[in-house]
Amino acid sequence: MSMNKVLILEDEESIRSFIVVNLKREGFHIIEASDGHEALQRFREHPDIAVALLDVMVPGPDGFEVCRQIREESERIGIIFLTAKVQEQDKIFGLSLGADDYISKPFSPGELMARVHSLLRRVHLQAPFLQHDPVSRSGPFELHTELREFKKHGSPIDVTPTELALLQMFMEHPGIPLSRDKLLDEVWGEHYVGDPKMVDVNIRRVRQKIEEDPSRPLYIETVWGYGYKWKDPNK
Repeated sequence: MSMNKVLILEDEESIRSFIVVNLKREGFHIIEASDGHEALQRFREHPDIAVALLDVMVPGPDGFEVCRQIREESERIGIIFLTAKVQEQDKIFGLSLGADDYISKPFSPGELMARVHSLLRRVHLQAPFLQHDPVSRSGPFELHTELREFKKHGSPIDVTPTELALLQMFMEHPGIPLSRDKLLDEVWGEHYVGDPKMVDVNIRRVRQKIEEDPSRPLYIETVWGYGYKWKDPNK
């Protein structure tokens, strides 16, 4: 049974109880919060939280602001938004703040569990495409799987669990065009039913962190109408 800690920010008690029951059934250790201030307090009290489930419309700092503050302090925690806000701009805004996934209400227990387990694989960097070598190198970059560190010219770059998994996927397949569907299957999971734009938003975030000029990327090239390709600087 898993003892991963999950923070739940949800002000509606019935929904929070529904989530708690299902996560506890899977063996998770649950930390609850009903407003943004409480969520941030719990997050700082429990630095070993693996995943945060954040409702957007809550009292105090909303879920977006909670996500922003969490990301300022930690890139390692996985973050999923739970919200009835389904407008495209809301999804993109939430993901641009550093969230790893987005589930629209109402959702089933099966969907919730699938998303949480998928994210945990990224948090712990356990995915089928990973090689046995704990260190991947490409040009100025090094990715240390066991240490969960990504470096450029020896200097660490903070990346989220999803960003780290994407970088690992790219570095294991240099020069090979990878479709959005392939990236979704490998990084988010074969049964992922979310928005394919999830890939584009995360690529945009990664480029902001690793490219000298994100508008003219040298390392993650766009393959128009298909997906993306890692350009090995050594070739």
